Amino acid sequence: MKGLPLFPTTTVGSFPKPPYLLEARRKYLRQQISKEELRHLEEQATREWIQRQEELGLDIFVDGEQYRGDMVAFFADEMEGFQIAGLVRSYGNRYYPKPVVTGPVGRKRPITVEWFRFAQQIASRPVKGMLTGPYTIAEWSFNEYYPTRRALVLELARAIREEAQDLVRAGARFVQIDEPAIHTRPEEDFELAREAMEIVTRDLGAYTITHVCYGDVAKIYPAMLRLPVNQIDLALANEDYALLEVFKKHPFTRDIGLGVIDVHSHRVETVEEVVAGIRRSLAVFEPKQVYISPDCGLKTRTIEETTAKLRVMVEAARIVRAQFA
Repeated sequence: MKGLPLFPTTTVGSFPKPPYLLEARRKYLRQQISKEELRHLEEQATREWIQRQEELGLDIFVDGEQYRGDMVAFFADEMEGFQIAGLVRSYGNRYYPKPVVTGPVGRKRPITVEWFRFAQQIASRPVKGMLTGPYTIAEWSFNEYYPTRRALVLELARAIREEAQDLVRAGARFVQIDEPAIHTRPEEDFELAREAMEIVTRDLGAYTITHVCYGDVAKIYPAMLRLPVNQIDLALANEDYALLEVFKKHPFTRDIGLGVIDVHSHRVETVEEVVAGIRRSLAVFEPKQVYISPDCGLKTRTIEETTAKLRVMVEAARIVRAQFA
């Protein structure tokens, strides 16, 4: 994209919360501090992550999602038509609050726009607008209102489109719509997920990205190339770039968000390992297609691990970039 170097570096969205913010969130839930006090600390943590991205030299920033909990429950809690039920196990010992659709869904007000503006005002580089996609919100919620999944997904798509339009009006050049659930049941309704994405991104006026993390991506390839986005962001490092063999069977016709950092490992990769991964990808992708990122959000790592991993990622991208200069 114009204004960016070859192999632009970015992240998927979430960063770990500092201990003071985690404690503040616990106190807020126990009604020991006010919403205003919590907001002040969320802003402080956001500033710190913008500053770290500046120091690391990333090319496209994120706000770090310091004001969010679970990626679906956050949006459900901010929208009409949802109630939040109990905790549901996600994986390992991680749980998330399960949203329940109990009425017509829609936005009460802009959800992420104020945080985008806050981050962009203090950042020297473009900040991505970050949204959870309509298909994933529907898939990870109980539907007790709409007669069909299709009706729910398309109504959510219209609401998320409104949010995306507001982000673009606020100055977002990049809008990411996360759809980690898109490969859950492709035989049944991949076309529904594609249709919902088209509602969100049609004539949006920004560079659009969808993040699809882990799962059986091969089940939706090459069909996922019909998703109406500029870039598909995928996890490759976690499975030693095995997906490259899948992509060799059919030309990859979108830009690729190349996941080169394993966010499920505490180990910090070496620069040489990441350089090797990027070079392997160039047997499949043209250099101008490749954006460099971690496999997924980094909120489960420590601040120190996250910083070290991103430093390696940025240095590796610079090394490969220099070879094409």
